[in-house]
Amino acid sequence: MKRWVLLFLLYGSVAAAQERVMFWNLENFFDFRNDTTSVSDAEFSSFGERRWTKRRFGTKCNAIAKTILWAGDSMGGLPDIVGFAEVENAFVLRRLLQGTALRKTDYAIVHYDSPDPRGIDVALIYRQSRLRLLDSKPCHIYDADSSVMATRDILMAHFIGPGGDVAVLVNHHPSKYGGVASEPRRARAVARLAALADSLAFVGVERIVAMGDFNDTPDNPMYSGLPLENLALPLFEQGYGTIKYDGKWELIDLFFVSGALAQSRMHILQVPFLLKADGAGQKPLRTYSGPRYLGGVSDHCPVWLDVK
Repeated sequence: MKRWVLLFLLYGSVAAAQERVMFWNLENFFDFRNDTTSVSDAEFSSFGERRWTKRRFGTKCNAIAKTILWAGDSMGGLPDIVGFAEVENAFVLRRLLQGTALRKTDYAIVHYDSPDPRGIDVALIYRQSRLRLLDSKPCHIYDADSSVMATRDILMAHFIGPGGDVAVLVNHHPSKYGGVASEPRRARAVARLAALADSLAFVGVERIVAMGDFNDTPDNPMYSGLPLENLALPLFEQGYGTIKYDGKWELIDLFFVSGALAQSRMHILQVPFLLKADGAGQKPLRTYSGPRYLGGVSDHCPVWLDVK
């Protein structure tokens, strides 16, 4: 009982949402086949180092589906849009929708292959009974020499939903691997996001949602250049996070919205069956710890947005 009370206090009221949006980094959601030249694809295959078998893949699919359904029960209805990071291809998304309990829903897929060297992409699914897809495209991020950066694209999708037209931008910005030297890459991703938001506003789109794994906390000064409201900052200032690093929560899975959606509210979903004990608290249960299979889903908690 205490656990559910705490969850309610964190999440608050959700009844007035126009659209419900969820984002989740699925941490290496590869299929079980070695069908590309990517080193990571070979590693995450039935005969690779991780022994990523069809059964283990199916277990992860079922856990992802169970989480989406749990979120729907807990947050007042199924998410209308679910953005994902770290999906390998359209196959894993089709398997998620067709081979799990989600087959009883009406979700459809928006996905494009990206230039990421590990072969992981961003993607989203959306409820066809609640939204009509007007347009979608992958938006490259560019290096200083104007060449396409070898990282995940920003996925843009434009919908007509219950609250009118809404544009969604799904992000997975370059990692902090490499330390301070990696920050210019993330700054270029943020600049690209700002340009896309400006372009959408210029053509009259008033409702814009940017979500994703930004690989930086919401207090980074680079976000001050975004023409969007930073909904993650209050949660960050209260000490909440989506990943646990060296025993401390960090918030890197973020939502930004246009001014028309400034009353929207972000939540962090600490789903009971996705967590494991960690000292005096809990942390997300990963699929692997190094090469050792743990049976979890991700090192990230999902995040949720009630669009208002």
